[in-house]
Order: sequence, then C-alpha cells, then structure tokens
Amino acid sequence: MDLDRPSVARVYDWYLGGTANWAIDREFGKMVLSAFPAGMYCARANRAFLHRAVRHLVRLGVRQFVDIGSGVPTMGNVHQIADEVAPDSRVVYIDREPVAVAHSRILLERHGDPGRHAVIQGDLREPDELWQAVADTGVIDLDQPLALLVTAVLHIQQPGPDGRDLGPEAIARYREMLPSGSYLVLSQITHEGLPEDIARQLHTVIQLYDTNVSKHVLRSNAEIRALFGDFELLDPGVTWTAAWHPEESGLTTPVVDFADPSEAAMLAGVARKP
Repeated sequence: MDLDRPSVARVYDWYLGGTANWAIDREFGKMVLSAFPAGMYCARANRAFLHRAVRHLVRLGVRQFVDIGSGVPTMGNVHQIADEVAPDSRVVYIDREPVAVAHSRILLERHGDPGRHAVIQGDLREPDELWQAVADTGVIDLDQPLALLVTAVLHIQQPGPDGRDLGPEAIARYREMLPSGSYLVLSQITHEGLPEDIARQLHTVIQLYDTNVSKHVLRSNAEIRALFGDFELLDPGVTWTAAWHPEESGLTTPVVDFADPSEAAMLAGVARKP
C-alpha cells in the first residue's frame, strides 16, 4: 500500500463522501475540484448510473454480478442495490487496490452473506486468471448469465509490459468468456461532445492525474461503443451517465442534477450477449 501518493480508488471514495481515504487523497481531490468544480458531481452521476443499471438488470432477471474495479465500498454497493429488488442475488467484487479490498471484506463480514457475496484482489488486465478466481469463490456460476460491471475504470490506463493500454483487449476477452444472455455494463470518461468549459477543465484535471496518480485514456463515443463488440446495446444505447434510465433511480441513488447531461463527462451503456 503506497500512502505517499494519492490513490484513484481512495480519491474517488472521497468524491462520493466516503471515509476510506487519507489526507494525501483529500488534498489531491481538493486540487482537482479547484480546477474542475463539477468533478464530484460527475463521480456521483456515475455511481447513480451503476445503481440504475443494477436495478434495471435485476428487473430483467439477472441475479449474478461481477464488479471489476469495485473500489472502496461507499454510497450503496451492488449487493445492497440488487438485494432491494432480489434478495437472492449474488455478487463478487474485484479490485487491485488493497484498501478497497480490505474495506469490502470488512463490509461483507458485517453485512454480507458468505454464500452470496465475495471480494477478491485481482487485475482487470489478467482476464483468465481473474475469471478463475471468480469461479473459485463458488458464489458465481460462470455457466449461467451474469452481469459484468466495469464502471469508471477504463479511463484509467491499463498498461502492459510494452506500455500499451490493455483495457480494450481485456474487455474483448471478458466478452468471449461471458455466457450467452449475459450483460456488459461500462462507463468511461470521454473527450467528445463536452461543453467547452467542461472540456477545458477536464483537460487540466487529466494532466493532474497523469502527473500525480496514474495515466488516463479518454475515448470517443465510437471507441466506447466498440468496447461492447457485437453485444446488443439496450436502449438508449451509449449515452451520458446522467441520462441512462433515470426512472430506475431509488431512494439510495445519489441525486445529481445537470443543466445538460453532457456535463457528466462520462458515457455509459449496457449491452446483452446474444
């Protein structure tokens, strides 16, 4: 655990109003918000999208969820949202940040069900090893449809040994491994279609992250659509996090109001494997 540098997961936790963060994370977060005042609301809009996507999929019959890059447990976790609609749902959380994994384990020990919930430390860039680790928990039946959640993760560069971003290749492999009838849930920061002031501020913020935390990769609408491969996008397709099925919001969903949904700066979508 490196406490000499801000952590993406811990800074994000601070944006969401959590407490699993250190002074170095909060100071960096304040620096980000001074350059990009809407940053906290963008994070919360993404969290709200996650809530709505889970509710929507539970209503479609999904009972298994694998959450890659789940982060620090804050503001309603996947199993808590799913259990509101379907108490028989199953969830495996995955993150490579030690603090996120430790706090998730504590949460599940207190409020979870070891038969239905698990947390493992893993790396998105290692799909086959990670998928085996999911199978080893005994929580998820990988032969039955499930929902794979990869939200607010892919704009964080996933470099391989040669420095290439392995995110798209990894997602392609997960698409191959998902059983028919499964769903892929994605959200990612974009540089396209933003209001001029948001685009300018976001550029400054990405420089701050690249220098102090980790490199980022922003993608266009077309590049984000490509991450879904030949999966069938649910309506309304790839859209702003703030605009995806607002009717699925619940009492615990963060309320974020934008004058224009594009101010959320993050695109999202849900697609089904034929």
